[in-house]
Amino acid sequence: MESATLTRREPAQGPPAQRRIRDVDTIARVLFALLCVAFAIGFLVFPTYPNYDSYYSLLWGQELLHGTLPTFEGFRYPTQHPLAIAAGALLSLLGDGGDRVWVGAIFACFLWLVWGMYRLGRDAFTPLVGGIAALLLVSRFDFPFLAARGYIDVPFMALVVWAAVLEGARPRRGTSVLVLLALAGLLRPEAWVLSGLYWLWLAPRASWGQRIRYAVLAAVGPLLWCLTDAVVTGDPLFSLHYTSSSAEELGRQRTLSEIPSSIPYFFSSLVKLPVLIGAVVGLVIAAVVTPKRMLVPLALLASGIGTFALVGLAGLSVIERYLIVAALALLVFAAVSLGGFTMLRQGSLPRRAWALGALALVVYGLVFTVTRVNPDRFVNELRFRGDAHAALEQVLREPAVKAGLRCGPLTVPNHKLVPDARWVAGLPEGRVLARADEDVKVDRGVGLYVTSRFALFKHAFSDPADPPTIQVPPAGFRRVATSPYYAAYVRC
Repeated sequence: MESATLTRREPAQGPPAQRRIRDVDTIARVLFALLCVAFAIGFLVFPTYPNYDSYYSLLWGQELLHGTLPTFEGFRYPTQHPLAIAAGALLSLLGDGGDRVWVGAIFACFLWLVWGMYRLGRDAFTPLVGGIAALLLVSRFDFPFLAARGYIDVPFMALVVWAAVLEGARPRRGTSVLVLLALAGLLRPEAWVLSGLYWLWLAPRASWGQRIRYAVLAAVGPLLWCLTDAVVTGDPLFSLHYTSSSAEELGRQRTLSEIPSSIPYFFSSLVKLPVLIGAVVGLVIAAVVTPKRMLVPLALLASGIGTFALVGLAGLSVIERYLIVAALALLVFAAVSLGGFTMLRQGSLPRRAWALGALALVVYGLVFTVTRVNPDRFVNELRFRGDAHAALEQVLREPAVKAGLRCGPLTVPNHKLVPDARWVAGLPEGRVLARADEDVKVDRGVGLYVTSRFALFKHAFSDPADPPTIQVPPAGFRRVATSPYYAAYVRC
């Protein structure tokens, strides 16, 4: 039931209302431009590099350019993502700098996501709600950090959010929404469910020709993914089988009874408890005040939770990042609890009371953030990523290390450093091995060891199952090079 005190933010309001929205959009664009400048500066000041999964996408793309099929199976290899491999092939043409361009492209996708969050909140509710939603996204450090590390989750989120924006602007839009969801489905299989649900939404009012065309678009993601698996491995369901076995090995599976309890825990970790509480309040407010206008973000929330549950039921990894689409919807509803008073009639008592309450919550949130969040931790994490990569380049490019690589493979403590070392040293598949792998027995070549205490927990002992001997050079190896985080030992 729409409240009688609502001031609807739609074109039918007339020229004055449209001018107000244009004025707010102008302010939003100026602020967004400043945010873009800030991210560009951050990209240069804190040089970061792709994460483990993304480096493999670059390496697999590089292998394709060299005319060989990529290797998808190995010691703790990540799951392949077809669109990421295609991007990796393109960026690997740039040589050593391709990894930094990858991060730059992910930063651009994050900024596209921020603007998409503004549009989603603005179109569903009001411009202030959209602005607060975008601000909450930027202020949740976990999300910008995904961008800084080049995670493919960022373009996936951007594609899904913009699909929602397009659908909200013109319901049952069809093709353009399905194209975005198809691209998202080549990054994360959860988008397959979204495509299927969207087809069900379109089908009742579509002609048979449209239904067939929409079905083809909805099937692009799973078909191309299975085709990639079939060509490379011979098993069209390789990713499903491999990911399920990896989840079991890494202890990331959850039983059916554990999935419901993990959802609020992961939400609290992603958006933080005060925002989660605000989202619940905003969800209730939206349902009471303007139920029709909440449908698009509500659909994102419901589908995000639903796909997370399906991932768990399929025996795949159950980690908090698989709830990010639903978490984005929570940010919009949290923004409703803070800025939703702009949906009420100007000058009304409920609007003033709500605005004062929202101001009090903002003050509380600032105090909570200042007293509990340590920005130095975020800065140190960013600096470590750049410094560690520079240290890796330094030690692997020493002449003595290059000479040692002619005697045998390069070994690293565990799987974490394998793709980074392969990219920096330009080594093919099978020439960089993880000593944590029980099948690895090497008595010649180069051994890379982590020497910094901080780096030990990132690149050596990240898995409790790994034995401490992965950090002990065997007899006969001598140290030939060191850098701030690593030491290289050689035996020929």
